[in-house]
Amino acid sequence: MLQWAKITMTIRILSSEVAAKIAAGEVVERPASVVKELIENSLDAGARHITIENEGGGTSLLRVSDDGMGIPAAEVELAFAHHATSKINALADLDTIATLGFRGEALPSIAAVAEVNLLTRAPGETVGTHLHLKEGRIAAKGQHGCPQGTTVTVRHLFRNLPARLKFLKAPATENGHLGHLVSQYALAFPRVRFTLTMDGRTLLRTPGSGSWRDALIAVYGVETGQVMLEVKGSGSEGGIAQVEGFISPPSISRAHRRHLSFFVNQRWVQSPLLTYAVEEAYQGLLMTGRHPMAILRILLPPREVDVNVHPAKREVRFRQERGVFEAVQRAVRANLIELAPMPTLRASFTTALGLSPSPTPSAVITREDSKGTAPSVAAPLVAPSLPLLRVLGQLSNTFIIAEGPDGMYLIDQHTAHERVLFDKLQAQKAGHSVEVQGLLEPLVVEVTPSQAEVIKAKGQVLAGYGFDLEPFGQSTYLMRALPALMSKKNPKEEFLTLLDSLAEEIDPAGEKKLAISLACQGAVKAGQVLSLDEMRELIRQLEATAAPNTCPHGRPTMIHLSSAQLEREFGRR
Repeated sequence: MLQWAKITMTIRILSSEVAAKIAAGEVVERPASVVKELIENSLDAGARHITIENEGGGTSLLRVSDDGMGIPAAEVELAFAHHATSKINALADLDTIATLGFRGEALPSIAAVAEVNLLTRAPGETVGTHLHLKEGRIAAKGQHGCPQGTTVTVRHLFRNLPARLKFLKAPATENGHLGHLVSQYALAFPRVRFTLTMDGRTLLRTPGSGSWRDALIAVYGVETGQVMLEVKGSGSEGGIAQVEGFISPPSISRAHRRHLSFFVNQRWVQSPLLTYAVEEAYQGLLMTGRHPMAILRILLPPREVDVNVHPAKREVRFRQERGVFEAVQRAVRANLIELAPMPTLRASFTTALGLSPSPTPSAVITREDSKGTAPSVAAPLVAPSLPLLRVLGQLSNTFIIAEGPDGMYLIDQHTAHERVLFDKLQAQKAGHSVEVQGLLEPLVVEVTPSQAEVIKAKGQVLAGYGFDLEPFGQSTYLMRALPALMSKKNPKEEFLTLLDSLAEEIDPAGEKKLAISLACQGAVKAGQVLSLDEMRELIRQLEATAAPNTCPHGRPTMIHLSSAQLEREFGRR
C-alpha cells in the first residue's frame, strides 16, 4: 500500500533555489520548450535570421543564434533575474501585449535547469558580452568579439534534475517535437530565415523571403505547398477578427490534427475552439477520421485576446469566442467552396486492392454457428467465429448486409478489410516474406523535420515492411519500393500520413502500430461501392482471420440483430 509521507503543518517560505526549480518546471517541460522561449526572444528582438542547433535530443546541446538587437552589456546579468523584462512595465500593459514574451521567466528558468552560455552584442557596442551560468548562478563574465545579435547555448539540460530527465522520451521523439515547433515558427514568420540543424544534419532551411507560400513549401514540400488553398483576408461581419492563411483541399487530409496551425497575432497557440471551427468548415467534405491541414493567422485587437493564461503561453482566451469561431469557420468554408478542385473518381476496388472475386456464386461456408441468447439491443459480435452468411447487399456504400442462421449481420467493410490485411501482413512478417512492390521510377518524397526524425528512428522497421527509402537531399527521400498492400492511388500521401501516425511513438516496439497503420491505409474505405462478388470474397477472407469480430484497433467489424430481436421490434412477439 502506498504510504504518504508525514507532512508538517508549519508554513515556511521556500528557498530561492527550490522556487526557481518550480518556476522552471512551469516553463521548461522538454528541450522544445527551451527552443520555444529562445526563438520568441529572438523574434521580439527583430531577428531576420535564426539558427537552431541540437544534439542528443536536446539534452546534450541546444543553441539558438540570431541577428537581432542583442542585449546591452549593462543589462546582461539583469536578463537572468526573475520577472526582468523589457516588454511590459505596468499592469495596464497586460491588456495590450504586442510581443511574444512578457513574463521575464524564460532565461532564469532555463538557467535553473541547465548550464547556459550567453554571447550578445547590442548596436553601438564595439565588443560583445559573454556570460556563463551554472545552476542559475553566474560562473564567469567577460568581453568577447561577436556580430550583433545573441547566441544562447544550453548544455546538460535537466542534469541536476534526474527525475525530470527520466521522463523525457527517446532522443528521436524529442527531436520530432523540436522539429515540429521550429516548423510552426517558420510558418508564422515567413520574413525570418530559419535554419534547423540536428546532430549535424540540416533538416529545415526557409528562405525568409516574406512569402507565406515559400515558407509552406520549405516546411511541407513543393507538392503540398503549391496545392494549398489561400484564405485571403476574410473577416467577421462585426470586424472582430481577420483571418488569412492556407488550407488544404479536400483531396489532402491527415489522420490526426497535428497539421492544424493557428497564430493569434502571430503567436502560435493551441486552441480547441479554432480546431473545431476549421473542422466544422470541412463537415461533409472529408471522410470520418480524417483531418484537414490549415495554417491560419487570426488578427485581433490586443484587448480582444488574453495571452496571460498559461505559463508557457500556449493557450489564449478570446473576449468574444463566438465571433472568433464564426470568423474562422466562415472564412475557411467560403474559400473551400470557391477554390476547392472537383474530386476525381476512385479506381475500382478489385484493381486497387488486389481482391479476386470468389469463384463460388453462393454464400460463403464458414465454421459452425455459435448461437446464444438474443441480446436486448444490437451489440457487437464477441463470438470467436462466423456463422454461415449470405450476402444481401450494401448499405450507404459502407456496410455489407448479410443474412445468417439467426438474424441479420451488418459488416463494416473498412474494419473487416482492415482485419484481413493486418493478419495477412503479420503472417508475411513472421515468415520474412512481406510482399513488396518495386517502382519503375522512384517517388520523390519531401518530408517535414518531424517526419524525417520518424524515418531516422524507424528506418529498419520501415524497411522490414517493404519500404525502400534513399536520402536525396536535406529533406527529401527517394522511395524505390513499398508494401504491396498499400493503395496505388496516392502512395506518397499515404506514406506521409503513415509517418505522421508514428510521430508520437518512435520506439523499437512500434512494429504493431506500423502494421495497423498500413492495414488501415490499404483497406477499402467507407463510401466505396462493392459488387456482390467483392463483398462475398471479403467475408470469405474475414472468416479465415484469427479474430474476425474486431479490427486491429479494437473496433467491431460487425453487429448482429437476432431473429428474436427483430420479431420483438416488429411486434411479432
